[in-house]
Amino acid sequence: MEKYICTVCDWVYDPAIGDPDNGIEPGTAFADLPDDWVCPECGVGKDMFEPVA
Repeated sequence: MEKYICTVCDWVYDPAIGDPDNGIEPGTAFADLPDDWVCPECGVGKDMFEPVA
């Protein structure tokens, strides 16, 4: 599974870790995140993320 980076603050979503502080279990692909999920660092939406090169 691919990692995604926030283009605003550079926080990286790693599917192997998930976002447990916000109820996202490890193993959750970025595409499977809820539509209302936001960056835990700066609060922008999924549309502000891009795959890590």
